Amino acid sequence: MFRGANAINLDAKGRLAMPARYRDRLLDSCGGQLVATIALEERCLWIYPMHEWEAVEQQLRKAPNMHPAVKRLNRLLIGNANEIELDSHGRFVVPPLLRDHAGLDKKVMLVGQLSKFELWSEEVWQATTAAYLEEEQDVGELPAELHSLSL
Repeated sequence: MFRGANAINLDAKGRLAMPARYRDRLLDSCGGQLVATIALEERCLWIYPMHEWEAVEQQLRKAPNMHPAVKRLNRLLIGNANEIELDSHGRFVVPPLLRDHAGLDKKVMLVGQLSKFELWSEEVWQATTAAYLEEEQDVGELPAELHSLSL
């Protein structure tokens, strides 16, 4: 389970160091094998441990591949998926096309989202968070399953 937001610097080669608090868990659970792809609704990336990504692929395999929405989903998620691997220093390279898509420059935010991470431009992350806090975005009501959530 991944949680928290981490400010990280992306180096000139497009590498970033996975925070130490996640590194051992990722090495144990998936041998440092990850998959990065574009997020569907926002300008960020989704980064999955390999076993979590394989579960996503299993779900997509079961979907009717001739359905227009499924085609779109497959083209976006699978078509932009890149296998990445933690090196001996706990770093990984974010592929150039994915960096361009998310507008990633030197300062990025790696945000834990339970079974995956989101990778954001720090500037876009801050603006998005501010918009959520100011309730500028109309996201509707929480699903009934979350009404009993104690915060």
